[in-house]
Amino acid sequence: MEFNPYVIHIHSERHLREEFLRIGSTEAGNRIMGKKGLMITLRIDNIGLKAANILKQEMLAVGGDAAVHRDVAALAIDHSSMVLTATAKQYEILLPKLKLQPFGLKRLASELEEVLGRHAQKWQPRALQCGSHQLPLGQRTLIMGIVNVTPDSFSDGGRYYDVEAAVRHAHQLVEEGADLLDVGGESTRPGHTAVEAEEELRRVIPVIERLVKELHVPISIDTYKARVAKAAVEAGAHIVNDVWGFKRDRDMAQTCADLGVPVILMHNRREPLESDVMNGIIREIRESIDLALEAGVKDENIILDPGIGFGKSYEDNLLVLRHLADFCGLGYPVLLGTSRKSVIGNTLNLPVNERVEGTAATVALGIAQGVDIVRVHDVLQMKRVALMADALVR
Repeated sequence: MEFNPYVIHIHSERHLREEFLRIGSTEAGNRIMGKKGLMITLRIDNIGLKAANILKQEMLAVGGDAAVHRDVAALAIDHSSMVLTATAKQYEILLPKLKLQPFGLKRLASELEEVLGRHAQKWQPRALQCGSHQLPLGQRTLIMGIVNVTPDSFSDGGRYYDVEAAVRHAHQLVEEGADLLDVGGESTRPGHTAVEAEEELRRVIPVIERLVKELHVPISIDTYKARVAKAAVEAGAHIVNDVWGFKRDRDMAQTCADLGVPVILMHNRREPLESDVMNGIIREIRESIDLALEAGVKDENIILDPGIGFGKSYEDNLLVLRHLADFCGLGYPVLLGTSRKSVIGNTLNLPVNERVEGTAATVALGIAQGVDIVRVHDVLQMKRVALMADALVR
């Protein structure tokens, strides 16, 4: 009789428990083993030399491990980044010990506790309240349809520029399966021409007023201007989608906090990072989160977007798409916007109107890594992709 050994590629604690159940393990045993059988790898930065050496020893003591800069052992540097690897159970043992240590380790322990808690809750279903609408998060992937009321958007600029055309298009997107709609009055493509708030309002407000009367889905306003966000929400919009993550208009965070609506904070920057791209993106999106929370935006109203195509090179975009799970691991709902973008065109050498299959690949990969919402032009096709990916992942 063959033993049939093979490696199981465990991707979550739930998956691990399913494997235990298949062999007939008890539920009580599964709960205990679930925290022991899955390694969690964390990166931390700016650890002082003394703290780094203590943390390294404490990690080894609980059965985990830690990588530090080569010069830490020689006491040749003041600070180091570290990569920690341990099971959930080992972190549970570690954190109380760190809280008794000096050199900033008590504060670090609290931060690690929050990160691990968010990581554990990532796949838990909940509802996002958008006015009178509720969007289910964690149960299935939500489809955000794009309504560009602009003459110069990279994909469909000018096609839905007048109110009637935009409203007809929005109706079609909902019929095809859109769960929510994102209305924008200023193109944010590379090299776009900025528009004044007055012109942006002229474009989007009549469309929003019609859509909230005629359609029963949440409406998002795609803007980085506080004045436009306020007027759009007063006209009936339910969500504010800021492509600058509250960093372009300093009034935006307080405005959204006062409005009490969900916000989408996208990572963006004027020039690509020179190195250590994922670390930099996560550090900078945390700045946006801090701006939101400090202004009074509720934690449960924050959605994140890694900003594919914004302030990133072609290689950076591919890197981020490969590591979306790291971004999702921050514990907030994540929106992914790759639809027809240049990273797809550059990879496949195809024009904008022939990027559906490339978009589908990024959508499926994103769902597999934990994204909650996909922002797309081709709703019918991406709805089907999402249903199939959800059947496999969720």
